[in-house]
Amino acid sequence: MKSAVALSALSMLAAAEAAETVLGAYIFHRHGDRTPKALAPTNLTALGYEQVYTSGQYYRSRYLSGDSKIHGINEDEVKLSQLQVQAPVDNVLQNSAMAFLQGLYPPYQTVQTLASGQSVTAPMDGYQLIPVNTISTGSGSEDSGWLQDASSCVNAEVSSNSFFNSEEYSKLASNTEDFYSSIVPSINRVISDDEVTFKNAYIVYDIIHVAEIHNSSIPNEDVLTNSTLHQLQTLAHAHEWGLAYNASDNIRAVAGMQLAGEIISYMNAIISTEGSTKLGIQFGAYATFMSFFGLVDLPKASTDFTGVVDYASSMVFELFTDSDLSAGFPGADDLQVRFLFHNGTASNSSEPTVFPLFGGSNNAMSWNDFQTNLNEFAISNTEQWCTKCGNSTGACAAYVSTTNDASAQQNSNDDRVSPAIGGVIGAFVTLVVVLGSLVAFMFVGGFRLVSKEALARGVPTTSIEPKA
Repeated sequence: MKSAVALSALSMLAAAEAAETVLGAYIFHRHGDRTPKALAPTNLTALGYEQVYTSGQYYRSRYLSGDSKIHGINEDEVKLSQLQVQAPVDNVLQNSAMAFLQGLYPPYQTVQTLASGQSVTAPMDGYQLIPVNTISTGSGSEDSGWLQDASSCVNAEVSSNSFFNSEEYSKLASNTEDFYSSIVPSINRVISDDEVTFKNAYIVYDIIHVAEIHNSSIPNEDVLTNSTLHQLQTLAHAHEWGLAYNASDNIRAVAGMQLAGEIISYMNAIISTEGSTKLGIQFGAYATFMSFFGLVDLPKASTDFTGVVDYASSMVFELFTDSDLSAGFPGADDLQVRFLFHNGTASNSSEPTVFPLFGGSNNAMSWNDFQTNLNEFAISNTEQWCTKCGNSTGACAAYVSTTNDASAQQNSNDDRVSPAIGGVIGAFVTLVVVLGSLVAFMFVGGFRLVSKEALARGVPTTSIEPKA
């Protein structure tokens, strides 16, 4: 009897799990290991290629063939209409995207028979060509040591620069002078000695971090203890967080705002196509992770979300439903979203973890609530970006003129009087003009006004005497 009850309970649990269906997902992914920013142009290393390739293999096992397989997605041979892959114009990020895709959709051997009867086998064991679309967001980010350089957003740059005037920055810069001085020999003149300060905390950390991975020896290596390396990383985290997000001035997180708009757009595409669109993948820089973390209150879930993410880190947004799909694609009220994050390369032995968004406690939220919360700050089009960033040149010039015209029209409307008052003023002006003309006519022509009695007595209405 007990075994029957246990089997029944297990059957119910299995049925409950089976009822959940993943309809689509959006992955935002960092690049793999690369050469240091200070020695631009940066390049993806063999280690970096392997890291993102492994991540691609993991997401293949999750979304193409595993228990969380996206409903209706092609498992082996890619169907391009189901997939959207994006990366900025950046060698490291674009190459990372291609490495990831090779893990996601490995070679698929195909043989075609021509009309002549000849059989043609696809080269490279059937390597699948998947286009990586370029986007303007984050272009050249891996060649830039300044977090906001890739954003091109004027107001975001101003906001980030204000961090350097903050009390937090001043204290850290002052208290770490001796620490950074001790690191100077290890930098080995990659940057000048006077640049080895907290002001360049991430660049200094990046140089040492890359050297620790790839160099067999480093000058002044005895100084680089585990404690020193940890302090370098901690200071880099604090520096970049200060530049990426500020709760009282969120335009600093413009990269996260743009990502929010892209997530909403892709999720809406999944819904509007009733699941024909299935998997969106975008590669980007760590700054986008950090600014997005701040905007969705992830530091409330863990303080780890205030640091720079490791190479090949990924965050995922899953759109799923508990509804029965036999009746067709579910309505918006039956859709839910789940957020997952993994620091570093995801694999079957180290999978992403689910975290609650927006300071909540639930691991999933309704699609409607998710969309409403993101729309509080999401940038979804060029005009919104131009307005928030205060940019007025290039693509923004058209929106500036529109804004000025609207402002001028508004000012005109504010100054305009009502038709009733305008009529009174118009009548008064007309009367003044008529009277003025009459006086001038009488003066020039020698006319004068006389009463009816004077006319009866025969008083002349004009004078023919010459004027003095």
